[in-house]
Amino acid sequence: MIADPRIVAMSNSPDLPPQQAAGDDAADTALQNVEHQISLFWRRARAISNQLSREVHPDMEPAAYGLLTVIRREGPIRLTELAMNIGVGKPSVSRQIAFLEGLGLVSKEADPQDRRAQSIRLTPKGEEKMHQVQDARRQVFQERLREWPVEDLQELARYMAKLNSTYERDGFPREGAGGSTAEEE
Repeated sequence: MIADPRIVAMSNSPDLPPQQAAGDDAADTALQNVEHQISLFWRRARAISNQLSREVHPDMEPAAYGLLTVIRREGPIRLTELAMNIGVGKPSVSRQIAFLEGLGLVSKEADPQDRRAQSIRLTPKGEEKMHQVQDARRQVFQERLREWPVEDLQELARYMAKLNSTYERDGFPREGAGGSTAEEE
C-alpha cells in the first residue's frame, strides 16, 4: 500500500515496452507505455547522475552532486530549506554537506537574516567544478538531441512541462521554489 497517494513507484520493467494484450483498454496500454518510457529514462538519468558526481570527485555520491546543483541554482540556502527542497531529512543533508565542505566545494556562513542560522554556498572551487561538469553534461545532451527537429524539441518540452505541472497540483514543489530533486540536474 502506498502511504502517500502522490508518490507512485514505477515498476522495474525490462527495457522492452509493454505489449497490448487482447482486450486491453487502449488507455491502460498507453499509460503502461508512458510508465515504461519514464522508468527507462529515470534509470538512465540516475546512471548519468552517478557519472557526473564522480566527475566532481571520485568518492562523491549522486545525492551530494544533486545538492550542489540545488545550491548553485538557489544561491546561499539554509540546511532546512535545502532538505525541504529535495525532500529528505536534515541528517542526510547534513552528512552530505559535511562531505562537500571537506572537499572545499561548499562553505557555511552566518545567515544575514538570522545570525543563529547558517547559509550554505558554493565556494569558488565548487562553482568551477559545477561549471565544468554541467557544461560537459549540456554538450552531451545537445549532441544526442541535435538531430531532432526544433518542433519535436518544443513539443517534448511542452509535454514534460505538462507532466511536471500535474505533479505540482498534487503538492510537489515547483522547480525553483524548493522543487527539484537532487538528481535531476
